[in-house]
Amino acid sequence: MIRALGRSALAVVSELGEMSLFSMAALRGFVVQRHRLAKLVTAIHEIGVRCLPIVFTVGLFTGLVMGLQLYYTLVRLGAEAALGDAVGLSIVRELGPVLTALMVVGQAGSALASELGIQRNDEQIDALQTMGVDSKGYLVGARLVAAVLCFPMLTAIFDLVGIFGGYLTGSVLLGVDAGVYWHHIESSIGWDDVSGGFIKALAFGFITISICAYRGYNTHRKASFPGVRGVSESATRAVVWSSVSVLAADYLITSFLI
Repeated sequence: MIRALGRSALAVVSELGEMSLFSMAALRGFVVQRHRLAKLVTAIHEIGVRCLPIVFTVGLFTGLVMGLQLYYTLVRLGAEAALGDAVGLSIVRELGPVLTALMVVGQAGSALASELGIQRNDEQIDALQTMGVDSKGYLVGARLVAAVLCFPMLTAIFDLVGIFGGYLTGSVLLGVDAGVYWHHIESSIGWDDVSGGFIKALAFGFITISICAYRGYNTHRKASFPGVRGVSESATRAVVWSSVSVLAADYLITSFLI
C-alpha cells in the first residue's frame, strides 16, 4: 500500500512538472511567433466572447438563487437588511471566479482539448514540427495569454450580473429596500475582495487552459484508446481535472488571502 501511494504521488508530481514545462514552452514559443496579434485576437474570441452568454446566464441565475436563499436565512435572524453584504461578498470572493472558471472550462476548455486531440490524431501537429514550426507556441501559446486576459473580465461580468440578480430577488420580489441593499453592497465590498477574486481568476485561467491544452496535445500518449475514442477521453479528463484543479486552487488561494 505504501509503495502504491508513493508511485501515485510520484506520478502526480511528474505530471505536474511535465505540464508546467509544456505551458512555459508554449508561452516562450508564442513570443517568437509571427502574427501574434491575430492569433491572440482569435483566441480571445474563442475563450472570451463565445463564453460570455453562458457566463452572463449563470451569473444572473446564481444571483437570483443567492438572493432568495440568503433572504430567508437572514429573515430568521432578523438581519434581512444585510442581504447586500451576504450576496456581494459571496459572489465577489468565491462564486464569481469559481463558477466562471467552471463554465469556461466546460465550453472553451473541452473544445480546445478536442481540437488539439484531433490535430494530433490527424498528424497535423507532426506536420507542423516537420516544417520547423513550434507547435506548442503556434497552437497553445495564444490560448494561454487569452485565458489570463479573459478570465478576470468574465469574472467581473459575472460579479456585476450576479449582484444585480440578488437585487432583483431581494428588492424587487421580496421587498428589501433597494437603497439599503446597494448601500450594503458599497460598504461591504472593498478592493481587497475584488482583487482577491481577480487573483483567483488569473490563476484559474492559466491552470485550466494549461490542463486542457496539455491533455489534448498529448492525446497519443495519455489516452487509453486510439482514434476518436481517445480524443473523447482526453476532452473528458481535461474537463474533470480542470474542474478539480479550480476547487483545489480556490482553497489554497483563499487560505493565503484570508
